[in-house]
Amino acid sequence: MPVPEAVVLDALKAVTDPDLGRDIVALGFVKNLVIDGGRVAFAIELTTPACPVKDQMREQARAAVSALDGVDAVDIEMTASVRSAVPDAQKSPIPGIRNIIAVGAGKGGVGKTTVSVNLAVALARYGGRVGIIDGDVYGPNVPIMLGLDARLESDGKKIVPAEKFGIRVVSMGFLTDATAPIIWRGPMLHGVVRQFFQDVKWDELDYLVVDMPPGTGDVALSLSQTVPVTGAVVVTTPQAVSLSDSRRAVGMYRKLNVPTLGIVENMSYYACSGCGQESDLFGRGGGERVAEELDVPFLGDIPLHAPIRVGGDTGAPIVSADPESPAAQAFLRIAERTAAQISIQSFRPPPPVAAPAMAAGPSPVRG
Repeated sequence: MPVPEAVVLDALKAVTDPDLGRDIVALGFVKNLVIDGGRVAFAIELTTPACPVKDQMREQARAAVSALDGVDAVDIEMTASVRSAVPDAQKSPIPGIRNIIAVGAGKGGVGKTTVSVNLAVALARYGGRVGIIDGDVYGPNVPIMLGLDARLESDGKKIVPAEKFGIRVVSMGFLTDATAPIIWRGPMLHGVVRQFFQDVKWDELDYLVVDMPPGTGDVALSLSQTVPVTGAVVVTTPQAVSLSDSRRAVGMYRKLNVPTLGIVENMSYYACSGCGQESDLFGRGGGERVAEELDVPFLGDIPLHAPIRVGGDTGAPIVSADPESPAAQAFLRIAERTAAQISIQSFRPPPPVAAPAMAAGPSPVRG
């Protein structure tokens, strides 16, 4: 007699998602359960293809069901469906885009674009549908780092993004001469940010990475006003001056009601290509300390490693060019943790909406 479906599901309650802290049955991950005599088949649909413990969860599920009386074979298919984790339900989402990730920094020169590009390539490598917007309008370097020399075209209705390494790309670098400075005021910046989101044919995306300009200026404000941002990744280096500016960046995102998905410490240490030794040229561990101080996740550290720079200069991101290298593995782990934070956020209940205060008279105008 075949094992009852309820018994199989009860056995699968022993398998827990470590990030969400709940069992896969309660989370609704078990799909397409079929029992045919002694054979049990089902799918486990995770919330991200970048889950680092999916193999472990599959084997736990197999062991739990195989232990049941009457079960001779267990077939498990691992799938993923990325959930939207938009924190502000009052904003209209961009059709087809599930999560927007802002990658920012409190100051320039910390490798923010390098992190943006390799994060996007890593998420795509795991199987995610990924796009990237070069939001650093004054210094649009994403095309260089991706090895793209393109001009954006239209399908008659919308702008068609360029594509490289499995990710869709839009940048001001496709619209201007490489030597032409972009001298714009706030309203023009707001207009181009809006256009990059609403007038581009993005189709279906799990993750849209936005490489932000450094600092806490107009583009961040325009972004928060234009689209529902899932969260921000803040890039820092270990030096005190960078860490101080990173605190400001986290504070800015909090004021804009954009959750901080985590902090990345770039150029954390020097990794010698010849001898393999590590040297803490700029200090080390500051990013993790600031993350703990601000009560935000620490996503990981990245070494100061010559192949990362070479890959950026030649349009061959290290995650694609040498995925087994320690530096690429660091980026891949950061992508896993970023995706995990988005999954965790997608299961959190939305914050309560405060009732508007009754106005007793005219409100003061604040500058």
